[in-house]
This record gives sequence, C-alpha cells and structure tokens, in this order.
Amino acid sequence: MNTMIDARLLAGTEFTAQSQLHPGLPVLAPASADASFRRYFRVTWPNGETAILMDAPPDKEDVRAFVQIAGLMADAQIVAPKILAADTDNGYLLLNDLGSTGYLKTLHAADVSTADTLMRGATQALIKWQLSSKADILPAYDDALLRRELAIFPEWCVARHAGIELTEKEQGWLNGVMEALVTSALAQPQVFVHRDYMPRNMMLTDDLSTPAILDFQDAVYGPITYDVVSLFRDAFISWDEARELDWVIRYWEQARKAGLPVHADFGDFWRAYEFMGLQRHLKVLGIFCRLNYRDGKTHYLEDLPRFFNYAYRTAERYAELRPLVPILERLSPRDLQIGYTF
Repeated sequence: MNTMIDARLLAGTEFTAQSQLHPGLPVLAPASADASFRRYFRVTWPNGETAILMDAPPDKEDVRAFVQIAGLMADAQIVAPKILAADTDNGYLLLNDLGSTGYLKTLHAADVSTADTLMRGATQALIKWQLSSKADILPAYDDALLRRELAIFPEWCVARHAGIELTEKEQGWLNGVMEALVTSALAQPQVFVHRDYMPRNMMLTDDLSTPAILDFQDAVYGPITYDVVSLFRDAFISWDEARELDWVIRYWEQARKAGLPVHADFGDFWRAYEFMGLQRHLKVLGIFCRLNYRDGKTHYLEDLPRFFNYAYRTAERYAELRPLVPILERLSPRDLQIGYTF
C-alpha cells in the first residue's frame, strides 16, 4: 500500500470518527472496490453498528453527483444507499450498510423461480426510476457522449488489445455502424438512465422482490432501452434468448401499463433495444481492455468473450449493423472467444 493510499485511508478514518454517528472509535475493513478509483470500507463501531465509507479521490471522482442521484433515488422510493455524513470537498461519504449479499452471486446459484423473482424485482425498480424522470436534471446522454463511448472500442479493443489496424474500407464500415447506433439511441424516448443497471450493482434486501441499487453516480438522461439492455444482457452473467425475451416483453408490458413512453409496437422496441445493446457492448469491450492495459485490472479480460458474442449475434441480425461482422471476425483469433460458449 503506497503512502498516497495510506494518507487517504487515514483521513477517511478521521472523518468517520468525527462523524460521531456512534460512540467509540470505529474499525475500518475493506468492503469492495470497482472499476473506478473509488474504494469502499465497512466501518464497525464498538456497539456493533456498521456503515460503509466511500473513498473517492476528488481529483479523480466527484461525490456530489452521487449525493444528487441518491436524493433522486430516494424521491423515486427506490432502495439505495442513504448518506449519513459527507465531506464532499475531500471525497468521503458515509453510507448506510446494505449488507454483503449481492444480486450477481445469488443469481449464479439461483434456480429458475428465484432468478425470475429477482429479475422481476429489478424490473419494477427500473420502472420506478424511469417514471421519476425529469428533463434538465441530469446530464444528457447526447450525441457527443455516445460517440466518445463508441470510440473506446477501436482504440483499446481493436488497436491496443488485438493489435489490428483497420483498413480504410473497414474504418468506413465501422463508422457507418456507429452512425446507425447513435441515430437509434437519439431517436428513443428519453428518461433517467442509471448507466450500469446490472445485477453486480444490486444488493439483496429482506424482500427478494426489492433490490437495493448501487453505483448510480454516472446517471444521465437518455435512451429508454439503455438500462433495460444493461439488465438483461449483463456484463457478468448471460441468459438464454428465450428467457431474455420473456423478461424484456414483461418489462415492455409493465412499462406501457405504467405510462412510460416505450414504443407502441414491441418489434420496434426490440430493435431499439438491440441497437442500444450493441452500442453498450462495443463500449464495454473497449473499457475492459482499457482497464487491463491502463489500470492493471487484468481480470476484466475474462469477460471479453461474453461481449464479443453479444455484439456478433446482434450485428448479424440487421443490415445496417452487418458490416461490423467482418471486423469482429478479425478479432476472433484473439482471446475474445476463448473459454466462453454462448
């Protein structure tokens, strides 16, 4: 542990003690870390009470977005971390402890009935989040952001990871596919978008049908299908297409009934969902490679094959997206496909 991290932990411990939420000196132990620069510690006081300390270096992260969106989540009556104490200038938040039982681990071990209950709960929470949407509250998931995200794929996955230089023709194909994805995203109805709405960012509560939602600080106002496809085409667990389709139809039916502005025809919704999924999956292929090469987080490469298969399967289905297929096929000799069977 280097001196910078020691200094952050020491300052975080002092902030926790000064909060005086409970008597006595608290003990901190690592709780989790994520793909960002944030770290989390479980705080335990002598009386047995616990909380979670978020440590977000202010030169890398801005906890004020987390504070704002935690308020939006509370307004939407969604179970999410509550802020017990805050030092936003120095990047520390004390949050209530939502336990250590995550959705993802539970789903990996769940039977069909339990998985269905959990995913229905996540769907219901998503609909509540979308129903609470208001324009001009969160940053827009606009043309510039969509294109910035897509640019991560050729830079980090194609060039850096696979070591491939696209030909002029291939670059034209990729540009055309990206244009189709951006056009589809911007044409969709706009709602609050969590932006990483997946089981890894959910915790079990006492009620299996009510998840606690985490990691929402990057939320934006954008395409209505984004969080839906994030949930059902997850980064760390995959479902067979029949089950995925059933869950998406259930979401669409419930969303229409609740008055959300989803497409009136399910076929149109499914097409937008698939295009949105491809935008996300190309982005994540790039991000996971960047996490490996830039940040030394090598374990993210293990899930590249999942996203390769998501992307390949979708690109094959639509004429506008099919030019991506030969580019993906150039990547296939690499480890994008090794060790994973969709």
